[in-house]
Amino acid sequence: MARLGWTSLRPVQEEASHALLDGCNAVILAPTAGGKTEASIFPLLAGMVDDEPTAVGILYVAPIKALLNNQAERLKAYAEMVGLRRFLWHGDTTAAERRAFLREPAQILMTTPESLEVMLLSGRVPHQRLFSDLRAVVVDEIHAMAGLDRGAHLMSILERLAPLSRHDLQRVGLSATVGNPADILAWLQGTSRRPGRVVDPRGPGSQKELGIRLFDDRQTLARSASALAESQKSLFFCQSRALTEEVAEKLRDRGTDVFVHHSSVSLEERAAAEERFHRGRNAVIVCTSTLELGIDVGDLDRVLQANAPSTVSSFLQRMGRTGRRAGQRANTMFLCEDREVVLQAAALIELAREGWVESVGVQTRCWPVLVHQLLALALEHGAVSPEHCWDQLCRVPDFKDITRQEFDDLVRHLVREDYLFPVDGKLSMGDAAERAFGRKNFLELYAVFSTPQLYSVVTRGGKPLGSLEQSFVDKLVEKVTCFLLGGRPWVAEVILHSERKVVVSPAPRGRKPSWGGYVPQFLGYELCQKMAEILAGDAPIPYLDAPSAAALGQMRAELGRSLRSQRWYGAKTPDGEYLWTFAGGAVNLTLKYGLQLLRNWTAASDNFRLKFPEGEATPRELQDALERLADPCFWEEPELRERLLSILPEYRLSKFQRALPHKWAMEMVERYLLDVPTTLQFLKAPLPRPLPDSTPDRKTQMGGVSTGAGGWQVGAWGR
Repeated sequence: MARLGWTSLRPVQEEASHALLDGCNAVILAPTAGGKTEASIFPLLAGMVDDEPTAVGILYVAPIKALLNNQAERLKAYAEMVGLRRFLWHGDTTAAERRAFLREPAQILMTTPESLEVMLLSGRVPHQRLFSDLRAVVVDEIHAMAGLDRGAHLMSILERLAPLSRHDLQRVGLSATVGNPADILAWLQGTSRRPGRVVDPRGPGSQKELGIRLFDDRQTLARSASALAESQKSLFFCQSRALTEEVAEKLRDRGTDVFVHHSSVSLEERAAAEERFHRGRNAVIVCTSTLELGIDVGDLDRVLQANAPSTVSSFLQRMGRTGRRAGQRANTMFLCEDREVVLQAAALIELAREGWVESVGVQTRCWPVLVHQLLALALEHGAVSPEHCWDQLCRVPDFKDITRQEFDDLVRHLVREDYLFPVDGKLSMGDAAERAFGRKNFLELYAVFSTPQLYSVVTRGGKPLGSLEQSFVDKLVEKVTCFLLGGRPWVAEVILHSERKVVVSPAPRGRKPSWGGYVPQFLGYELCQKMAEILAGDAPIPYLDAPSAAALGQMRAELGRSLRSQRWYGAKTPDGEYLWTFAGGAVNLTLKYGLQLLRNWTAASDNFRLKFPEGEATPRELQDALERLADPCFWEEPELRERLLSILPEYRLSKFQRALPHKWAMEMVERYLLDVPTTLQFLKAPLPRPLPDSTPDRKTQMGGVSTGAGGWQVGAWGR
């Protein structure tokens, strides 16, 4: 403690020490830079001082290499303080370094799930010797993996490692923001028999410095950002790589010292930005979510946000980069290009003030990772029995609702399709798997994720206009959806999934693109409902600048009265007929496909509404149809479920999807696109309630301070 210059432990470190020294599995929650790493590592190291492991004693797993690199020196220092060592193994580690580690293993191994898979599949790694004394695994930023394919992959690997150790692996998850820590802890525990504990010491509320500003154009936005960042050390988050580059260019034009940090920037450039920024002053890193996951770039003065993130979790992670120094407030300034983004930013803030944050989904039928693990086990062992595979994989929480009969059916399908080859009752890799994943020494088999699939966008004459990620193409409806690309509105005429191509035509004059005028994000139900709640109210919001407040007032005038009196409402316009729901992207897609099944209606959907061709549905017919969709029995009919899967687009969500039987591939698509439980919740919910006055009284002006729920004190950022 003295060597670190500490005089005491933080509450989270005190509480975590008791939990981990008592032998519990744990999920440890604390804000960014709240001391979670030390809360997990110190007690685990203490347990190894008098009983040094024979090889690896602690696994430290992170979702990205950059986070490992960032933590490497800290963990090295902590290990050396007690006479132990740590080793960093990921894609940039040299072969010579790996050989040296295998000869003399360090007690702490820092790695990613993909690199762990490489180790398990490699015949050169002595698995039993390396992991026989493994005692604990720490999963950093656990919310970035839980509920996703990478989380299922991680848990599969841990359950493959567990039998190698003579210990019941102690499992520790670290997160700054998660709404359902008990569920994540139950998932992380897997087959461990240890008791579990959530470590979440609630501190007193602190004052936050928040602001939302609205701009007419991006040039003015960048000029304001440059002024805000002057003589400051700031992070400027953007929602896309393209916007990141454009904002950075405009800031540079104004003489601001700028670094760029996103996934398309080279590793060397990103590392240089982190290092120079960490040691320097008065500069801006313009970044995407690559700097959201806990990478330490030192104390920050400001967080700027172009437009708004799609989740409260992201907002809290980003804001948590500030407020570390004594006397400094955590802060975020939203710089918005559209009035709807102003509303979204305000909803994020209000949900956070209430203490609400998104729950992390937990899946139980993760088909693509089950295929991946079957192939990985076949490759690891050369040939492996189906019984051994089932005994190994049925332990994984992400597969727990897949029955043995379904597993056997999957194996038979993989054999028929030549992904697996049966020999004397055992399974080995088939020719189809060799062709699909055998390139570059099975490099494609180490990771469950693929790079985002891009669709080219062309005119009817074949002129290329750019590209769209599949997640956006998923929401397009032929001849209905209008979107922006290259600053111009286009109508999606034809979507050719087999060619990954979208054929477009110029949108007619006056036809508006999807609400917001930018590539829409898939927003959640609670966030969209909070936006409706704000529109239905009339309380002033103290952290809006004058243009933002005026824009909110205009939206309230247009939509507020209707939202106060009904759960959803229709509006007829020259552009078509709309059903406003403010229910989020997944619910609206579920309604879209439910209405297609029930009435054969064609609708386009976004986060806030459904759009119908003019004259397709009368208000009475729509009301009757929605009441029918509110009946759970409608969604439970086996025949209807088959029809539902038959009309969903066959999107490729995983590189292992091609190996699945069609019914389970479409089950994946259904889980990705639709949300029946929340749709039923929405259709039966009470009317939206107006947002309560969040200020001490209605005379509070911009710049005043108000006390919100959850202990927050919100002060407007001075203009």
